[in-house]
Amino acid sequence: MDVNGTIIEDTFCETFKGKCVRAIVTAHDKETLKKAAYDATSTPAAVIGRLESGVESFIDKDMTPDSRHGAILQFYFALDNMKKFEVELSYRIRQDILVKPFTSLFDASLKPEGYIDMMRHVGHCGDGYEWIETIYGRNMIIVPIGVPDFKIEARLGYQTGIMGANFWYMCKDKESVLEAGKSAIEAIRRIDGVIAPFDICSAPSKPETSYPWIGPTTNHPYCPSLKTRLGKKSKVPDGVKYIPEIVINGLSRKKVIEALRVGVEAVSRFDGVIRVSAGNYKGKLGDDKIFLHELF
Repeated sequence: MDVNGTIIEDTFCETFKGKCVRAIVTAHDKETLKKAAYDATSTPAAVIGRLESGVESFIDKDMTPDSRHGAILQFYFALDNMKKFEVELSYRIRQDILVKPFTSLFDASLKPEGYIDMMRHVGHCGDGYEWIETIYGRNMIIVPIGVPDFKIEARLGYQTGIMGANFWYMCKDKESVLEAGKSAIEAIRRIDGVIAPFDICSAPSKPETSYPWIGPTTNHPYCPSLKTRLGKKSKVPDGVKYIPEIVINGLSRKKVIEALRVGVEAVSRFDGVIRVSAGNYKGKLGDDKIFLHELF
């Protein structure tokens, strides 16, 4: 298939189900808000049993519970272990949001399947001096800290989301990696309910590895620097020097498909992008498949 002069390979990405907490962080000023939002979501690590997170969007004051600057965050967890999810989520909140001056965190779940109690691993940062108040029409835990005080909604809802959708855009020059990727990320961010947790990712991986204690390692057949060394085993097309990846998580399959479509369409407009493909595990690992040709 040809889209805007770029070849779209007849392949698919595999997706996985994961639990997602969607929350709103607010702050007194935009600079602190951005720092809290990006710090809390900056280390996507689902493949090593931690969180894979991202900023869905920044929102105006009239869209936040406390009428302050806000951002919608998504936190995904791939394992079927809600207790571990609760602990991992608390690390991001405690270390990256609570410590920022004048921040608060609110539930923003859309179709919650259940709730995580925030008292045990976050509220008790008040060392027993924390309390609960009804503020903004919500039950909020007040955690007394040096810059009074951190407020967090007592329960955050979670729902099943889609993780791991992806596409690769194969480039002949360095400029296309950054320019096409930036264009795709901007297009994806205009879709409500999705995130691109890695932004432009330079290291697509594979499940097979010679070093299992590391976890996923480099997808060596698609490494341009190994093309000569691998010979016929290399899967890097002629003329391709860079193969970055964009990963997409979302609250529904429909939203993820829409984000994939606009992302692929965005990179296809760049002359330096020769082909678009996707990373998969031959259909053996994922819960679902999304075929690139079906996007169009």
